[in-house]
Amino acid sequence: MKFIKRLLILAIICITLGVSTIFGFYLYVKPELPDVATLRNVELQTPMQVFSADGELISQFGEKRRIPLALKDIPPQMINAFIATEDSRFYQHPGIDPIGITRAAFVVLTSGSAKQGASTITQQLARNFFLTNEKKIMRKIKEIFIAIHIEQLLTKDEILELYLNKIYLGYRSYGVGAAAQVYFGKDISQLTLSEIAVISGLPKAPSTMNPIYSLDRSTTRRNVVLGRMFAEGYITQTELNQARSEPIVARYHGAEIELSAPYFAERARSWLVERYGEDAYTSGMRVYTTVDSKLQKSAQHAAISNLLNYDQRHGFRGAVATLWQPGQTAMAENDIVEHLKKQPSYGDLTPAVVTNVDKKTANVVIKGGENVTLEWDGMKWARKFVTDTRQGAAPKKASDILASGQQVWVQPKTKQAEDGTESTYWVLSQVPDANTAFVAASPQNGAVLAMVGGFNFAHSKFNRATQSVRQVGSSIKPFIYSAAIDNGMTLATLVNDAPINRWDQSQGTAWRPKNSPPTYNGPTRLRLGLAQSKNVMAVRVLRSVGLDQTISFLTRFGFKRDEIPRAEAIALGAGSLTPVEMAQGFSVFANGGYFVKPYFIERVEDAYGNLVYQANPNIVCNDECQDEKQSTGEAIATNRAVINDIAISEQELGTAGSAQESDQQPVKYAPQVISESNAFLVREMMASNIWGGGNWRTGTGWNGTGWRAQVLKRRDIGGKTGTTNGSKDAWYSGFGPNIVATAWVGFDKHSRELGKASWNNNLGKEQISGGEAGAKTAQPAWIEFMKAALQDVPVQTKQLPEDIVTVRIDRESGKLSNRNDASSMFEYFKKGTEPTETVSESGSESIFEADSSDELF
Repeated sequence: MKFIKRLLILAIICITLGVSTIFGFYLYVKPELPDVATLRNVELQTPMQVFSADGELISQFGEKRRIPLALKDIPPQMINAFIATEDSRFYQHPGIDPIGITRAAFVVLTSGSAKQGASTITQQLARNFFLTNEKKIMRKIKEIFIAIHIEQLLTKDEILELYLNKIYLGYRSYGVGAAAQVYFGKDISQLTLSEIAVISGLPKAPSTMNPIYSLDRSTTRRNVVLGRMFAEGYITQTELNQARSEPIVARYHGAEIELSAPYFAERARSWLVERYGEDAYTSGMRVYTTVDSKLQKSAQHAAISNLLNYDQRHGFRGAVATLWQPGQTAMAENDIVEHLKKQPSYGDLTPAVVTNVDKKTANVVIKGGENVTLEWDGMKWARKFVTDTRQGAAPKKASDILASGQQVWVQPKTKQAEDGTESTYWVLSQVPDANTAFVAASPQNGAVLAMVGGFNFAHSKFNRATQSVRQVGSSIKPFIYSAAIDNGMTLATLVNDAPINRWDQSQGTAWRPKNSPPTYNGPTRLRLGLAQSKNVMAVRVLRSVGLDQTISFLTRFGFKRDEIPRAEAIALGAGSLTPVEMAQGFSVFANGGYFVKPYFIERVEDAYGNLVYQANPNIVCNDECQDEKQSTGEAIATNRAVINDIAISEQELGTAGSAQESDQQPVKYAPQVISESNAFLVREMMASNIWGGGNWRTGTGWNGTGWRAQVLKRRDIGGKTGTTNGSKDAWYSGFGPNIVATAWVGFDKHSRELGKASWNNNLGKEQISGGEAGAKTAQPAWIEFMKAALQDVPVQTKQLPEDIVTVRIDRESGKLSNRNDASSMFEYFKKGTEPTETVSESGSESIFEADSSDELF
């Protein structure tokens, strides 16, 4: 009895000491224990995502890949796998598992090493949220107390949901939803039992047991998980055998980008970080841009294809590198494949190594290891590049172009057979030296619908659409002519198309602006002057308005006053703008005279789908909203009041209104900066830039500089070419129903010219295809884009403003005409500005008499 009594006393003393020790530890670490109540409102670090307006994923930003899931959305077998492997008594213990601890301690005592863990899922959650992975006893004690607190605060299902979304599973994936995407490229609901077991086995060693790092270790760990699931009764023997026999097929899957719009994504990223700080990267915000996925794809294809066509016109600059010389031992194919793995790809342009050259073909190994053949039709373009203005003779055989051992660029093309099937073939290509930009926007509210900032974002992150300030050439002329119409000119006003020779006393030189080509027609109607881009006429038009008044007028379109040179050369495009500013200006003509700011961000939602920002752009007030607009007292800025310096800044680009907690925002109407009739008349001149005029059957027909767009077979489009001195910049800007678009091509180095295509043929005779210019170099991209953008858009019927009238005029003099023949035509006038004088019946009267020093205007 004494022994039992002493044993009982000893037990009581041990229990008391144990409890006291635990309580003492608790009191000691209590000040350092975190407030586990924060778990109720925890915000898991989730990457920021950028989408198109129609919901296609453009990009994802943030170091951590996470797809938060509710427990009900996680497959039951995934839950069972984690419980079986990590914590089989999860639903029975209070946060710590005494049985598991005892078993782990026994293993340590008998084997001398910790082969079996004792941390419950709750303890792992405590460690992931509040502690580090340092192997110290004090950290373990804190982990135990935090786990007990968590169990008191949260339900088992809440703990499990947090754990499965928080846990790190390798390759920057956090949570089971992200792991399913990273390793298998699947939604978690599509995983097989084998794949579920692979992911469930990762917590033990996520960096080394994942199937990308080690397939063998991953397979072994998967089988352990499956064995635990079978032992716990979660799967049958048949399911176990089938899952074990399934091969693991895994590779790294990045974010599932559905739409290539990297320049859009970068603008959204920088805007969001500027607005919300670095936390934006882990906030899970979903940014919906204004980009239209269909139009973006069309713009990307049109701009890049056009740039590559320009580049190929100027010849082949040769191989990127030479891996072995003729006569040397060729590199082994495995070594070629390994070398190509390290080379970048730019869109469709893929690096390749030439392995054999035949008479009219060449064999190459492309990145990825595939052997393909380049046919003659895919490389015969490759005349040798000499300079930007000169190329070598046309090649006769493949060896004139390529040699074995050379690293080159190739590009896939698609051709369609007679039966409608498509096949892919490869052609020789190269990374262009020049670059491009393209912008398409809605003239109704300024939403940027498509944007290409350059050849390739990985090649250059500089966004030429918003950041490249370039001289605009003749693209400025519609704005100069708009000022003239505002000043009383008409489409029939005669302006002298004759050389200008002005002496500049301050410089001691003469200024002699010239037409391109240098042909002159004498007195010419305003419509023809803009459509045919007559330089000397534009200067005389500017003089008729006045330099200062013209500069003030240009600010109505959002152009910055301090960036407009105070010189008559602005009539020829001496001012510099970005492509997005050009689209902004042309929107005023397209929408009837209203100024709208370009913007890129439509709305922002938080990780839970709550609206945190909604754009509220100024919209064009059409006929339906006029009464409402007037009732709100909103003033319309017409020609009676110049809108000074509406210019947008780089910081404003992308926004359209302030953040709103709800979508109940007051409607904002765009200010009217030119009259509807002014916008209509300028559109008419820009339509003539494409369609020309006159009567071709009688020999009086003429083309505008944008005649190539006649291929679109639409009369509701218009635009204007632009080419700067020396052809350093090529532009085309224009409009269609509810859309404006601007294309630019040039070199990033401002001093380099776009040149011309000229070469010696095989007989030594020079062949010339002409110099590069807006119509030849930039407009093809605009045309190709508009083909797609307007494919399903009905042709719009011309709508005349109320104050526009139509009268018959004489083509030569611009006066009224009573004749119904090829010498006359109908022209539009703002009411009150139509001609009052009728041309004589003989039509032989002198229209304009002047000596060489006189000028009309």
